[in-house]
Amino acid sequence: MVIGLLKCSEENLVGLVPKVVSKLINEGWEISFEPGAGAGSDYTDGEYQEAGALAKDRNEILKKSDLLVTVSGLNADDLALIPDSTFIVGKFNSGSDLTEKFKQYKLKVFSLDKLPRSTIAQSMDVLSSLASLSGYKSIITAADNFAGYFPMMTTSAGTIPPAKILILGAGVAGLQAIATAKRLGAVVEAFDVRSSVKEEVQSLGAKFIEVEGSQEDVAAGGYAIKQSDEYIQKQKELIHQSATKADVVVTTAAIPGKKAPLLIETATVQAMKTGSVIVDLAASTGGNCALTQNDKIIEAEGVTIIGDSKLYNQMGKQASLVYSNNVHSFIKFVFKEGLEDIPYENEIISKTLISSTEQSAVSA
Repeated sequence: MVIGLLKCSEENLVGLVPKVVSKLINEGWEISFEPGAGAGSDYTDGEYQEAGALAKDRNEILKKSDLLVTVSGLNADDLALIPDSTFIVGKFNSGSDLTEKFKQYKLKVFSLDKLPRSTIAQSMDVLSSLASLSGYKSIITAADNFAGYFPMMTTSAGTIPPAKILILGAGVAGLQAIATAKRLGAVVEAFDVRSSVKEEVQSLGAKFIEVEGSQEDVAAGGYAIKQSDEYIQKQKELIHQSATKADVVVTTAAIPGKKAPLLIETATVQAMKTGSVIVDLAASTGGNCALTQNDKIIEAEGVTIIGDSKLYNQMGKQASLVYSNNVHSFIKFVFKEGLEDIPYENEIISKTLISSTEQSAVSA
């Protein structure tokens, strides 16, 4: 059984790092890699060869692999070369135009951004792994752009109070942001519509601010759901009050498959302190801040606004390591009985399989 590892130019991620390549080879796989596959993550071709992988031309890998591993780096020309017997594992933001092309070529594609939030799937959960890194990096990025200290500093010239940080959304990214901000000595408040996260927020040393009357749904898999108009109005008022007192605001709120909820309106930005910073991790789906521009750093009303949903890309080596570990767990789970005996009815497999004839059979 042959795994082909492809280069992805869209992100600083590689689907398999050399350490995981060694594990897969020991488990019976042969592995070919496209030269430069790990360059964006600081893994050299030599490291892959030392791990036992063979460097091959991209087209040869596309044509002769049983399983292709990537992040999102495929195009229409690639798909035309891939036999319909080939399996593909990646993170394809299912629902995009690429998904339709997968169906057109009748390819068997697993998109790991569709994994269910279940206990058994935790070791494969690429979204949580990358969100944790982005949450950490959001605070480091904010600190770089904030003209002041995060911790309280006592100097001969007097005492400088600690920075006040507001985290909007206490999912994986938000909780990591809280933990990182607290380690740097800041005073942290956090808001989330899910009351179930209150204890986690408080256990990290942050103050949990909440609006009564939120709607929650266990079936949402731990994500927030759309709230009533009355709740949204109360929420905006509370966030406005908290944001105008903060030195840094980090926003992480997202609803799967929908536009990011607007939490910080223009009027709030106008009322914030000059020199304060907003880091918007929901930028790719519209942003939690009205003035956010995706993949850009701007200054508006004296506030620096950083729109970046993929801050993990600034940590390519570590991001690739966790992503690769997730991919390894997924491969071991799906192909444990070989390529011909896959339990398509299993929730993990049926949820992530975004294009294949087997998907249609399971749905029927």
